[in-house]
Amino acid sequence: MGDPYILMLVALAALAILDLVVGVSNDAVNFLNSAIGSKAIPIKTIMIIASVGVFFGAITSSGMMEVARKGIFNPNMFMFDEIMYIFMAVMVTDILLLDVFNSLGMPTSTTVSIVFELLGAAVAIALIKISGSDHSVSEIWSYINYETATKIILGIILSVVVAFTVGAIVQYFSRLIYSFDFEKRPIYINALFGGFAITAITYFIIIKGLKGTPFYDSISGVIEGNTISIILGSFVFFSAVSYALIKFFKINILVAIIAVGTFSLAMAFSGNDLVNFIGVPIAALNSYDAWQLSGLEANEFSMGVLAKKVPSNTLLLLLAGLIMVITLWTSKKARAVIDTGINLSRQGDGQEKFQPNNLSRIVVRAAMFANQGFNFLIPQKTQEFVNSKFEKPIIKLPKDKTYELPAFDLVRASVNLIMASVLISIATSMKLPLSTTYVTFMVAMGTSLADRAWGRESAVYRVAGVFNVIGGWFLTAIIAFTAAGIVAYFISWHIAMVPVLLMVVIGMLIRSSLQYTQKAKEEKKQVFAERAELISISGVIDESSSHIAEVAHRVNKLYSNVVNDLANHDLNKLRKTDKHVTKLNDEIDNLKDGVFYFIKSLDDSSVQASRFYILILGYLQDVAQSISYISRATYKHVNNNHKNLKKGQLKDLKEIDNEISKLLKDITVAFENQSFDDLSGILAEKRELLKSVSKSIERQVERIRSDETSPKNTTLYFSILLETQDLVSALISLLETYEEFHISTKVIEVV
Repeated sequence: MGDPYILMLVALAALAILDLVVGVSNDAVNFLNSAIGSKAIPIKTIMIIASVGVFFGAITSSGMMEVARKGIFNPNMFMFDEIMYIFMAVMVTDILLLDVFNSLGMPTSTTVSIVFELLGAAVAIALIKISGSDHSVSEIWSYINYETATKIILGIILSVVVAFTVGAIVQYFSRLIYSFDFEKRPIYINALFGGFAITAITYFIIIKGLKGTPFYDSISGVIEGNTISIILGSFVFFSAVSYALIKFFKINILVAIIAVGTFSLAMAFSGNDLVNFIGVPIAALNSYDAWQLSGLEANEFSMGVLAKKVPSNTLLLLLAGLIMVITLWTSKKARAVIDTGINLSRQGDGQEKFQPNNLSRIVVRAAMFANQGFNFLIPQKTQEFVNSKFEKPIIKLPKDKTYELPAFDLVRASVNLIMASVLISIATSMKLPLSTTYVTFMVAMGTSLADRAWGRESAVYRVAGVFNVIGGWFLTAIIAFTAAGIVAYFISWHIAMVPVLLMVVIGMLIRSSLQYTQKAKEEKKQVFAERAELISISGVIDESSSHIAEVAHRVNKLYSNVVNDLANHDLNKLRKTDKHVTKLNDEIDNLKDGVFYFIKSLDDSSVQASRFYILILGYLQDVAQSISYISRATYKHVNNNHKNLKKGQLKDLKEIDNEISKLLKDITVAFENQSFDDLSGILAEKRELLKSVSKSIERQVERIRSDETSPKNTTLYFSILLETQDLVSALISLLETYEEFHISTKVIEVV
C-alpha cells in the first residue's frame, strides 16, 4: 500500500531539485541587482559573496518550514492521501509557473506562487470532500487556515507599498546628505553612514534573522531585553570601524556596504524563500513518516501531526543550499531576469524593454502636474538647494569606455541593499513568508523614483514596465490558485495521473529550454544599442550588410508564403505569416530606435556613415511595411471568406514571386559575402521585374472589362501588385545607395 506514496516522495524530491533551479533563476534578481548594477565589485566576487550568503541562509531557514505544513490549511482536516495529492499538485504547478516567468525574463514571486498553490490545491481537495458528504460549501472555512493565510496575503500586498515608500524616502534623504559627489563628502559622514548601514544589516539579518531557528537559543539570553543597548553599541562600534577603514586603509565604505549588503540580502533571501522550494517536499516526508508509524490506511490517517513543531533536517537544508549555489553560477535565465530589474532602475537613458500604455501615460502626467504644484509651494531657494544635490556630475570617458558606466551609483546600491535586507529580515523573524521579489523590486523602483532616474525621456517606459511586472505578480496568484486546484483534482481522480503529470512537466521544461535557446540565438543576431566598442566604416558596412541580408532572406520567404497560402486559401498559414511579418517590422523599428546610440558609438572618421545608415534603415522599413501590407490584405481577404483569385491571377503572382525570389536571393548572397561589385548586375534585374508587374496590372484591367466579376478580388490583386512595385522600388533605392557608399568608401581608402 505504501509503494505509490514512496514513488510520490521520490517524485517530490526530484521536483524539489527542479524547483530550486527554476526558483533561484527567478529570485537571483533579488540579491544581485544592486551589486551588479552599481559595478562596484567584479561580478565573480559578487557571485562568491552571494553564494556564501545563500548557503548560510539555507542553514538558518528551518523556522519558516512550518508555513508549508500548517500556514495555509488545517492539516487535521485532511487524510494522508489527500495531503500527498495537495503537495504533489503544488510542486508540479510551481515548477511550470516559475519556468514560464523565467523564460519571459520577468521577476515573479516564489512566495506568492507557493502560497496560492497551497491554497488552490487545498480548496480543490476540500471541495471534493464536501461534495461527497452532506456538508454545505460553507464548511470550506474549516479546512483553510484563513486567519494565517489572510495575514500572509495582506502582508505580501502591504510589502509592495511599504517597500516602495521606504525605499523612496530613505534614498531621497541619503541623496540630500551625499549628493552625487559622494566621494567628496567628509570622512565622518561616510563613517556614520557605514555605521548605520552595517548596524542595520547585522542586527536584522544576524539577530532577527536567526530568531525561530535552533541557533537562536544559544544567544537569546544575551539579546532579549538588551535590544537598545545592542543597537547603540553596534552603531558606535561599526562607525569607528568604518572611520578606520576609510582613514587608514583608504577603503570606500560604500563598496564595503554593498559587499556586506549582498551577503546579507542573499542570506535573507535564502532564509525566507527556501520554504518555497523545499518546504512542501519536507512536509510530505514528515507526513509519510508519521503515517508509516500509525499503521492505518492512507485514507484513514488524519494529518493533525503536521500542526505540531517538527525538527528540521540540517542535512537537507545544506543540500538545498548547495543546489541553490550551483544554480546561481550556471543559470542563464537568471541573467535575463536580473537585466529586467536593472533596466527599469538604471540612472541613464537607453533601450527600453517595455512599451508605454495609457495607464503609464496618465500616471506620468499626473506626477508632472503634482510636481508643478509642489514647486509652487516650496520656496525657490529650497528648490535650488535640493536640485543642487541631485545634479549628476559629467563623467568624461572615451567613447569606447562608455559601456563601463554603472546603471546607478554606490549610494543607491547601498540603500537598495540595506532597506531590502531590513524589511525581509523583519518578516522572517515574524515567520511571515514575505515576497523577497516584491520587496527588492519595489525598493529598487522607489529609490529610482526618488533619485530622479525616471526623466521625461524614460518615465513613461519605466512606469509601464513596473505596471507590467506588478500585473504579472497578480497574474501569478490567479494562475497559481487555479492551476494547482485543477492539478489536485486530476491527481485525486486517479493516482495514475501522477506519472502523466510528471511527463508533462518534463516535456514542457524541455520545450521551454529549447525555445529559450532559440530566442537567445535570435537576440544575439540583433545588434541593439549601447555598444561596447567604437564603430568604424568597416563596422558600419558589416552592420548594415548583416541587416540587409537577413531582411532580404526573410522577405523572400514571407512573400512566397503569402502567394502560396493565398493560392491554397489557407487561413491558418496566413495568420502565422502575418505574425512573422509583424515581428520583422518590430525588429526594424527597434533598430531605428537605436540610431541615436549607433551614431554616438561611431568613431570620428566614420561620422559621415551615419547618414548612410539612417537611409538604409529607412529603406528596410519601407520593404518591411510593403510586405506587411501585402500580408494583412491577403489575410483579411481570406478571413472574410471572399472568393479565391482566378487561375490567371495566381499564375501571374507566381511568376512575379519567382522573379522576386531570384532578386532577393541574389541580394542575400551579395550582402552575406559582401561582394558589392555584383550590385550593378542585380540592379539590372529589377527592370524585368517591374515590367512583369506592369504587364500583370494591364492584364487585370482587361479582365475587368471582359469577364472579372469580383470587386474584392480586383482590390486585393491590385493591392498586392502596387505594394510589390513599392517593395521593389525600395530595394532598388537601397542597392543604389549602398553601391554609391561602397564606391565612395573605396575612393577614400585609396586616397
